[in-house]
Amino acid sequence: MAKVIVMEHPLIQHKIGWIRRTATSSRDFREMVGEIAMLMCYEATRGLELEDVEIETPICPATVKQLKGKKLAVVPILRAGLGMVDGMLSIIPTAKVGHIGLYRDPSTLEPVEYYCKLPGDCTEREVFVVDPMLATGGSAVAAIQMLKEKGVKNIHFMCIIAAPEGVKAMTEVHPDVDLYVGALDKHLNGHGYIVPGLGDAGDRIFGTK
Repeated sequence: MAKVIVMEHPLIQHKIGWIRRTATSSRDFREMVGEIAMLMCYEATRGLELEDVEIETPICPATVKQLKGKKLAVVPILRAGLGMVDGMLSIIPTAKVGHIGLYRDPSTLEPVEYYCKLPGDCTEREVFVVDPMLATGGSAVAAIQMLKEKGVKNIHFMCIIAAPEGVKAMTEVHPDVDLYVGALDKHLNGHGYIVPGLGDAGDRIFGTK
């Protein structure tokens, strides 16, 4: 069963409080989203496997730890997920980056893929799918299904703010995918926005309306 980890770290909670504010500028919002992603990545990667390797230090040979296997890939859901990538790469610069683009069909309301570009060795990596908001869960569920259909097995999902409805959808459809959440909010309103949330993350990151 999927683990749902809500991160209570004081710095994460402090910065989420700032990006919720209407008065926070796009520049500050963008910077803080990156900082939150960096802090969440630090916490979310605690379970990565290590292996022993033999090296030479300036003093003597030594046995040290390094990440096992092909390491990580970060896959943002376009477009808001892009705001989390640089923060994660700041502490895992060797990670590869893929992109998934989805839009909602106006008649069926189902997510439709319009873009998907993944690292060639994505199936061998620990993949973190990122999106600042998990509202209904439709896009996240579809994005992860796309990855599974392409053979990716080690998948995690990271968001800054989630609604209970989105968490429920994710854990029901993808019980093998752990969720890392900055804050779990109350519910969705009639327009599908998270309450209290922070509005449209993509618009606030990129300064669009």
